[in-house]
Amino acid sequence: MSLPGERTDTFTAQSIEAIYRHKFSSAASVKLLWKGKDSFQTIFDAVKAAERLICLEFYIFRNDETGTELSEILKQKSREGIKVYLLHDHFGSFGTPRSFWRGMKDAGIRIKTSRPFKWIAPFHYVHRDHKKLIVVDTKKAFTGGINIANEYSGFHLRLKGKNWRDTGIMLEGPVVNELFNIFKKSWYTWGGESIEDYSESLIHQLSAVSQASAGGRAIPALPIFVNSAKGRRKMRSILYYSINHARKSIALTTAYFTPSRRMVETLEDAVRRGVRVRLLVPGISDVPAASYAGRAFFSRLLKAGIEIFNYSGEILHAKTFLFDDCWSIIGSTNLDFQSLRYNDEGSIGILDAEFASKISDIFEEDLRHSIRIVLEEWRRRPLQEKLKEHFYSFFRRRL
Repeated sequence: MSLPGERTDTFTAQSIEAIYRHKFSSAASVKLLWKGKDSFQTIFDAVKAAERLICLEFYIFRNDETGTELSEILKQKSREGIKVYLLHDHFGSFGTPRSFWRGMKDAGIRIKTSRPFKWIAPFHYVHRDHKKLIVVDTKKAFTGGINIANEYSGFHLRLKGKNWRDTGIMLEGPVVNELFNIFKKSWYTWGGESIEDYSESLIHQLSAVSQASAGGRAIPALPIFVNSAKGRRKMRSILYYSINHARKSIALTTAYFTPSRRMVETLEDAVRRGVRVRLLVPGISDVPAASYAGRAFFSRLLKAGIEIFNYSGEILHAKTFLFDDCWSIIGSTNLDFQSLRYNDEGSIGILDAEFASKISDIFEEDLRHSIRIVLEEWRRRPLQEKLKEHFYSFFRRRL
């Protein structure tokens, strides 16, 4: 029970800024995208409406039906005189043929590859650009876990199989200009030419925020985009700070869960101080080895009182973290070594109870399509499964 006058709002802009060492920006509006077909329709409509500029940065950009549809839209916009810049990761988009990129380049689209393989430094290839970002006219921005491929858009439902369950976010307001600057930094890092300064549109954004403040709210938004060892340390710091300072509840959704010893102990500590900790992971993973490595820790986590759920049906690819129903992180970062130690990642922190309630609603909806793991039943899983978990746990730092 709180004492009279005791602060219960652990998560404040000042406390989070002190840990991450970066000031919050603000959003005039924030929209969650978590239905594959609807999400892509929103993205495609925004790109079609672009008047000056489209910037895209993706880990995976395939030449399937979804990728082809977006590429055709981008080609048309480029022919209309819209500046289009596309940055894709070398490893993630490895299977996309050169002819696909050449077709877009021929239409005037500027394309660069991030994190390419280099024979002089082959071990650096473990570092990947896992970010997902679209900026349109510095008025709208999209980020999250969604890649450009059929499994994310739900296109292949008309063919066979099921789509992936993912979460994205669309933002408007001053934070978009900050995300534009983040894109430019990545673009220049990988040899891109100069991008025209579109900061004059910030006037439009500030006007939108003023209007929102008069009849609505300016929503605190913190870009958590990293592309260096220092940046990843800051990202881990804000994650551990959030877990350590939660007082009531933690709801974690992650596509890949291969925890470090520190992560396991931090979650256990949270339960010991009375926090309800719930973890949602895929029931079926597209990377089975990583799934087995993570499951090796389930018994210990369950004994500590952490609630674990396996999402059933579709493949879960979302990455959302919710703390005390007020502080949310949505983006591309998973709770695994690859994300937290090696990748360039991009997320948005939103400090807003109203938005957090929407994240909570989606989490509860996902739980209705999940199976809770019970310790007694988990102990009775087949020996073959236990052996796989034990084996793959030795390689969790590379999965």
